[in-house]
Amino acid sequence: MYVIITYDIGVERIDAVRITIKQYLNWVQNSVFEGQMSVSDLAELKSKINGLIDIAKDSVLVFTVNNPKWLEKNVIGASRSSTDNII
Repeated sequence: MYVIITYDIGVERIDAVRITIKQYLNWVQNSVFEGQMSVSDLAELKSKINGLIDIAKDSVLVFTVNNPKWLEKNVIGASRSSTDNII
C-alpha cells in the first residue's frame, strides 16, 4: 500500500519520530513522509510512533491508499528528496 504520514509534534520529540519514520518511508518535507509499505510494516511503525509521542499533545496523520494510481502529486517549488515511486 502507499502511505503518506505527516505530523505536528513537540520539538523535544521530533528527532526521535523523524528517525523512526525514515526507516520505513521517504522524507519529502519537514514533517511529511511517503512511500510503499506492507500492512505489517505500517502496523509496526504505528506502534513505534505511539511509543514516542505524547498522545495528549502530538498529532500524527496516516493516509493510506491501496492503488497509488489514484493519487496525483504536484510539487510547486523545490523538492526535498527524490522519490522514484511517486506517481
